[in-house]
Amino acid sequence: MKLNSTTRPRCARVPGVRLCLALALALHGPIAAAATAPVDRDALLAMARHERDEGHHVDALAHCQALLSRWPDDQEAQALNVTLLTELGASTRAGELAASLRPSPSAAETYRLRADRVAKEIRWADGEPADPFHPYVEADKSVEDAQRVADDPSLPADLRQRAGFDLLVALARAGHADEAVARYDAFRAQGVTLPPYAERAAADALLAKRRPAEAVTLYEGSIAKDPGPYDRTESEPRIGLMYAYLESGQTQKAFRTIDDLAAKEPQWLRIRGIAAPAQNQRKLDADLNAAAVRDYVEMHADAYARLKPLNREAPANAQLRSELGMVELARGWPRRARDDFDIALTLDPREAGAYIGKANTARVLNDYAAVDTDLDTAHALASRNQRVDRARESWQRERGWQFDIDSEHGKGSSPDFGDRDATTQATVASPLIDNHWRIVALGRYSTADLPEGDVRRTRAGVGIRGYAYGFEGYVQALPSADRYVGKTAIEGGFNWSLSDHWSWAADYSTAGDDTPLRAQYYGISAKTLDTAVTWRASELTQARIGLSRDRFSDGNRRNGWLAAVVQRLHTAPNLSLDGGVEIGGSTNSRSDRPYFNPRRDRSYALTGRLQNLLGQFYDRSVTQRIDVAVGQYAERGYATDWMASVRYGQVIQTGPGFNVGWGLGWHNQPYDGRREHRVVLDLTLHWGE
Repeated sequence: MKLNSTTRPRCARVPGVRLCLALALALHGPIAAAATAPVDRDALLAMARHERDEGHHVDALAHCQALLSRWPDDQEAQALNVTLLTELGASTRAGELAASLRPSPSAAETYRLRADRVAKEIRWADGEPADPFHPYVEADKSVEDAQRVADDPSLPADLRQRAGFDLLVALARAGHADEAVARYDAFRAQGVTLPPYAERAAADALLAKRRPAEAVTLYEGSIAKDPGPYDRTESEPRIGLMYAYLESGQTQKAFRTIDDLAAKEPQWLRIRGIAAPAQNQRKLDADLNAAAVRDYVEMHADAYARLKPLNREAPANAQLRSELGMVELARGWPRRARDDFDIALTLDPREAGAYIGKANTARVLNDYAAVDTDLDTAHALASRNQRVDRARESWQRERGWQFDIDSEHGKGSSPDFGDRDATTQATVASPLIDNHWRIVALGRYSTADLPEGDVRRTRAGVGIRGYAYGFEGYVQALPSADRYVGKTAIEGGFNWSLSDHWSWAADYSTAGDDTPLRAQYYGISAKTLDTAVTWRASELTQARIGLSRDRFSDGNRRNGWLAAVVQRLHTAPNLSLDGGVEIGGSTNSRSDRPYFNPRRDRSYALTGRLQNLLGQFYDRSVTQRIDVAVGQYAERGYATDWMASVRYGQVIQTGPGFNVGWGLGWHNQPYDGRREHRVVLDLTLHWGE
């Protein structure tokens, strides 16, 4: 999600002096034109009223002030001047001028001007803060002023209710979602119907409080009552509606809403008095969110294809550049993403989303030293934003304790596993130490029911993991606690991300758990080395080749290799279908050992994987995955025959940092000319991040 549940146009905070300057600049052309207009008082007043009726408030103000320059005591022009200033947002100046009107405005008009001033203050408070590191000063001031008006017992009942609506808006825009929702619930309990602008603010607050279904109703109602066009300082409610649809599980409605908005908005706007067209910020917001929503549902390639041309058209837009970095990170290009986040922050050092992106990139690359600094800066810029809070909480979980359990239970007839087998590993990792280290305690327990008898392998020990930029390594010692092989396993390995596309991994053990349990029964161990190089174009395409060498204590030498290519075949919202090819083989120097060790074998398989989200409500989700492989297995000295495997599994996330998984698989292939099969139930549990 974006920093806001809806993306709002950036508008400058304009105090009184700046607003007067802006109006003066805006009026320069109309005033010049008004100077050449007829000097007849009635004609000027009529022109001012006509321009106001047409929605041309700046032109109307120019005619009105041209009239006042000649007839400064004209009461009708003075009153119209106050009205126009109020409508243009200069409510403070309007209030000052209203006090000098003769006759004096009525009490009701005074109250209305006061309420208008607060409403304009709320609107301007939604722009860029004067001090980016104290971003809520203006917003909080608008809340205080709105609260003061809403609590004023002398205010007429209708204006007090309006002030209550304005207070709800001020609370929502200031990031006080709890209070805004409480005020909305109170209005609803009283049977009060909210005006469209207050409905939109209440919907924003409900979305922030994870009540998306109610937010949908309010967004839809407000749009039906007020379909727009909206003031430039107002957010586009259809963007909020899109996120409400998305978070309530109505993905296709979310797509249609944002795509229709993007198609409806023109690319450029013609502004009266300006020759060159101006870029339509609402069109840019719609296109940006159309890409963001696709990234959210894991359609990363589609999101990237939409963002790339937008960045070419507006290379100096920090928000676009930051969003591009987020998509690149999701596609597996952290270094490219880091460069775009740096560019975004060069363009706008106040872009809080880019700081979150930089922190996430550093986490992916194991470069943890700068994460706290980036997240602290994001928090200083947007301390009441839920996305910032979630990023900080996620980082605290990642840097803290980690706990994993993996358990696999098999049944069937297999030369390596027997009729029944089970393997369980539990790992506890300490919090990060000096941003580079973790202490790890782990235990493994494996058993198998072999025709010769039962066998087990039991190991427990400690190790250390180290982290550097793009690199993770480990070393650990696991003494044996069983009577079959009394060797301590010294293990080590690494995973090195060489670039955004290439990585290299290797693992070594002096008494590896890759040794067949049947070999374990006879007291045979093996020194194992596995290494693999992976090329990954993106989430769509990947190729990998792995090599292994096992030196058994009985003199056997086994060499193996496995190559695989995986290609994305179809992507839909929260769904992916991949297809691939696997080719592998092995050789053994001895073929007369009491475990399966063919002199030479090879295999070929076509693979498929379907993964999709079954259901999600924020941090709770259920994901399913289906894996299929069908091919042939050839062993020297025996006929080539078919092999196949199928697995179905689910991962259930019950909350932030905690998930459980299960899977049921079946594998069938020939061994030494006899067809063997195995059914496997696997279980996982993870706590941490």
